[in-house]
Amino acid sequence: MRCLLFVCLLIGSFPSFALDRFQVEGYTLPNGLQLLLKPGTEHGHVAIRLVVGVGLDDFNCADKELPHLLEHLLFSGIDASGEGGLEERMQALGGEWNAYTSNADTTFVIEAPAKNQRKVLDLLLALLTQTRIDDNAINAAKQVVEREDGGHYSHLQRWLDRQDLGHTASNQLAVELGLKCPERAEVDHLTREQLEKVRKDWYAPNNMTLIVVGDLERLLPAYLERAYGALVAIDPTDHLPLPEIKASAAHERNLIHGLVGGGAKLHWLVPEPVQEDQHDETFDVLKDYLDWALYRQLRLAHGLSYGPWAEREVFGGVGFMSLNADLERDDVPEAEHVLDELKAELLKNGLNADTFNRLKQAAIARQAWAVQGNSAMADYYWSALGDYEDGRFTDPAKELRSVTLDEANKAVRELLLQPGYLRIERPLMSYDQLMWTIAGVFGLTVLGFLAWRVHRRTARTT
Repeated sequence: MRCLLFVCLLIGSFPSFALDRFQVEGYTLPNGLQLLLKPGTEHGHVAIRLVVGVGLDDFNCADKELPHLLEHLLFSGIDASGEGGLEERMQALGGEWNAYTSNADTTFVIEAPAKNQRKVLDLLLALLTQTRIDDNAINAAKQVVEREDGGHYSHLQRWLDRQDLGHTASNQLAVELGLKCPERAEVDHLTREQLEKVRKDWYAPNNMTLIVVGDLERLLPAYLERAYGALVAIDPTDHLPLPEIKASAAHERNLIHGLVGGGAKLHWLVPEPVQEDQHDETFDVLKDYLDWALYRQLRLAHGLSYGPWAEREVFGGVGFMSLNADLERDDVPEAEHVLDELKAELLKNGLNADTFNRLKQAAIARQAWAVQGNSAMADYYWSALGDYEDGRFTDPAKELRSVTLDEANKAVRELLLQPGYLRIERPLMSYDQLMWTIAGVFGLTVLGFLAWRVHRRTARTT
């Protein structure tokens, strides 16, 4: 087995193999740890990503910050030198590291010199297995997480969130539909026992993927089998089911963002209909088409918005397509009318074939330069782990080529036939309204003062 891996890595050192970013040497250790090793084109450097299959969506609303808090705690130190000593050891190896907790996973990101790749991986392994969690470290990590989330969650902020005044349009809609927690998760109540349980239940080799891209040592597979293969597997913990739409939401709402301003944002959001095949690729091309259509209508034809855009977002188990525009406050009604005309035109005539083909070819062409360098390649593998099978990642260009105009027309009809949700974000008052309010208050003050003077004069004469 080990000899076979050496041969694979030797073959991988050839330029033609290394340049094919979709061909990746991947295998699973006996303890369940998945390894992806890819020789890169940049010499003297390795990009390392350790992906742990636990994220915010694996916990209820009150405890969502548990994996994020644990991520910070794991950098608190592996010996008496503490957090500073741990960072100094990484600095001495010429590397740098960070970690990120998303809805789906927790990922440790490392950039390091190739000559020290095994020492850096040793330090990462020590972080996973030797970090001691104590109350002082927990309290320090809680302060960091709280600052990252925007500071102390005051009663005013909580009230604003409950009134839908603290969320962006898409987040507010997700809250209304039951896809997102209405309030920000806090960390004060999280306990040491809960953190230890997260570490025990989720930080196991059979819930991890280790990605190494760059100037790989030829003995790296043997090292990984010996060092990381010693981690003990556990019985896997079930993920919570992703939330689905379970409540209704108003189809039109005005959201107050700020006190005074002359701008506004228009958002029309609609759940993406489920397609049997090519769902993501079809909607990726459709998103580019709608992006261009908004640009043509709202900017070029009507001069209403400098940079309108289409966007795809996912909340829980539901994907949304949104059409968006930055506008002047007074232009919102006209922009709504233009948007309605655009939707009616697409429903009546479908997509323009020439435009569709041009944008599809542009999307395909982008794949040739979309991922450059060891770090970008490691990040790509991290984001596309679900598309890895039999030593290859799915080629997005190939998938995009298979999207047909008929499929895109079917998707756009199913999308636009839904009423969707219109959200207008704007400040409480415009500058003109503020001026008239100040003038009105000043006028009432003057009138009140004059009335008081008249009343005093009348009182003196009587």
